[in-house]
Amino acid sequence: MPDAATAWWSIGPGRGEFRREPLPDVSDGEASVRTLYTGVSRGTESLVARGEVPASERERMRAPFQEGEFPFPVKYGYLNVGTVERGPVELRGRTVFALFPHQSRFVVPADALHPVPDGVPARRAVLAGAVETAVNVLWDAAPLVGDRVVVVGAGMIGCAIARVARSIPGCVVTLVDVDPARAATAQALGVGFALAAEEVPRADVVIEASGAGAGLQLALGIAPTDGEVIVASWYGSRPVSLDLGGDFHSRRVALRPSQVGAVAQRRRGSRTAGNRLALALRLLEDPAYDTLLGGTSSWRQLPEVTAGLADGTAGELCHTIDWNAE
Repeated sequence: MPDAATAWWSIGPGRGEFRREPLPDVSDGEASVRTLYTGVSRGTESLVARGEVPASERERMRAPFQEGEFPFPVKYGYLNVGTVERGPVELRGRTVFALFPHQSRFVVPADALHPVPDGVPARRAVLAGAVETAVNVLWDAAPLVGDRVVVVGAGMIGCAIARVARSIPGCVVTLVDVDPARAATAQALGVGFALAAEEVPRADVVIEASGAGAGLQLALGIAPTDGEVIVASWYGSRPVSLDLGGDFHSRRVALRPSQVGAVAQRRRGSRTAGNRLALALRLLEDPAYDTLLGGTSSWRQLPEVTAGLADGTAGELCHTIDWNAE
């Protein structure tokens, strides 16, 4: 097919296949995009690669341009940066971010494309989803000037939250993780670091982004009396066991989820999801976010990348897929 795209479909636990898909004609109000990079959202895409999206959440978990149905076969993903080839004059030739799956070219409504600021390299722009999540989590957590903020879990989302939070005047931000190697990442982001196995300072604001029950238990232990833990992790169909004995009730600690699918309640009346994503893209002018970029692979290596997501060997930070590589 001369005017076709290459798309990646997950077809079973840890398995996928490339499919050639015809591209529709570009109509008024639409644009065609040639993909430069896609990003692997490790937490969510690991669940998808293993087929662990709960039946009760399959509709809510749909990506904007997903095809197929959970668990398989499904074309999934939502971190896509490309160049507009055809479409409205103001977008032609622009680098744009879209919530589109892993695919070499695509056609979407022009209003689904978000121009990337000139100061943001294309590969860094795949982090827009992570930084948008960080913005939403912090709208939910609402740290104040001078607060002590502890983020449990130094993966891509936890690190993005920490970097955004450090810009609040007077805030002291600490990343907590089980991996001592994350200390270097925290230093590059300009925040403190503590090992989960050691004494972690108490905090005014506690955010859990570890994706592990032990991380959530730790977050409960360091939350302030009458405080709360903002849960940014999503566990899919995995059960999480917590010890709610001891001083849990006497300290009256609350658990509150944060989920990027809807704008945080505190901003829902004044901001849209588009506003939130535009803010995230502006924040990415900060070169420190390059710290969150892990390895990169040719699109031809997506079978190996998907297998790594399913078996747990994928890296913690953002892995990018280069669609120009051979």
